[in-house]
Amino acid sequence: MTTQEMQNNIRETFKERFGESGELFASAGRINLIGEHTDYNGGFVFPGAIDKVIMAEIRPNGTDKVRVYSMDIDDYAEFGLNEEDAPKASWARYVFGVCREIIKRGGTVKGFDAVFAGNVPLGAGLSSSAALESCFAFALNELFNDGKIEKFELARIGQSTEHNYCGVNCGIMDQFASVFGKEGNLMRLDCRSGEYEYFPFRPEGYKLVLIDSRVKHELADSPYNKRRESCERVAAKLGHETLRDATMEELEAVKSDISAEDFSRAKFVIEEKDRVLAVCDALERGDYETVGRKMYETHEGLSKDYEVSCEELDFLNDVARETGVAGSRIMGGGFGGCTINLVADDRHDTFVAEAVKRFNEKYGHEPMVYDVVISDGARRVKE
Repeated sequence: MTTQEMQNNIRETFKERFGESGELFASAGRINLIGEHTDYNGGFVFPGAIDKVIMAEIRPNGTDKVRVYSMDIDDYAEFGLNEEDAPKASWARYVFGVCREIIKRGGTVKGFDAVFAGNVPLGAGLSSSAALESCFAFALNELFNDGKIEKFELARIGQSTEHNYCGVNCGIMDQFASVFGKEGNLMRLDCRSGEYEYFPFRPEGYKLVLIDSRVKHELADSPYNKRRESCERVAAKLGHETLRDATMEELEAVKSDISAEDFSRAKFVIEEKDRVLAVCDALERGDYETVGRKMYETHEGLSKDYEVSCEELDFLNDVARETGVAGSRIMGGGFGGCTINLVADDRHDTFVAEAVKRFNEKYGHEPMVYDVVISDGARRVKE
């Protein structure tokens, strides 16, 4: 569904359910070009908002009740604004959590009616939940707080919603990208200081393509926690708070004093930190071949050193190499989900056709394919 079709459907549904019309707001899903598993190591990430959004029509209703309808799952929820009013439906807890986090910070939220829908693919690692949180946080800031809550606080409101109402102990990257996204720009976020910088991303002659394997491997242990513990052990051994300040020379010097596994995990993080900075430099030169090469290096590191890939994602990465794709890597935490691919225009159709055909032959189902364009984040929708 196009964004315009979705907008028309939301408008019609809102009028049917609530009579008059409200105001439209949207916020975006996100990709991360490079910088994986660096956030909890105090490093850099490099996300951008995409042209897939959650959109909501919202109108204050003069009561102390929120009435909200999700078009995508055809479900309705009604709840108050006190802590004990938390709704049972998991999707509604995202909206309730945003309301509560604004109120807890001294902001104002009153009753409102809302209808929302989205075209951010679910389960593909594009952060549809962060888009939902950012859409409502931005809207409620505009409608009830005269836009006074600053943007970084809106991102934190989304993050706190995940922590306190949805049971997900996430970092800040997804909500940051969804709030701060800017058309034609990626953002380098320093996860330690919160400083960020926009970098132009207008890859003439290239497209960004996501290939969603549609697999997610359930793991017996907790792989993220184990990898985090590895990184923390090595950082402590080197006398650093995080691996952000560590160098490969320092790591090599303690190689015989740490486990092979801890060495591999730390090696990936230190190299990935440097790759993010190299990609920033390459983008400023318009050098997309170097960007692509660094993406392949990241995949190799995630697969061999950090060991968060899986057979299906390695297969898609191999297909990308064999069809001459400029860059390809796992995107997200790993063990399933998407590869993100930087593809020259003249290779796009061949690559997509080969990836779909060969993946289907090997695994018995077709992957989903999404072309993405770097777009604006949270905003009021102009009609």
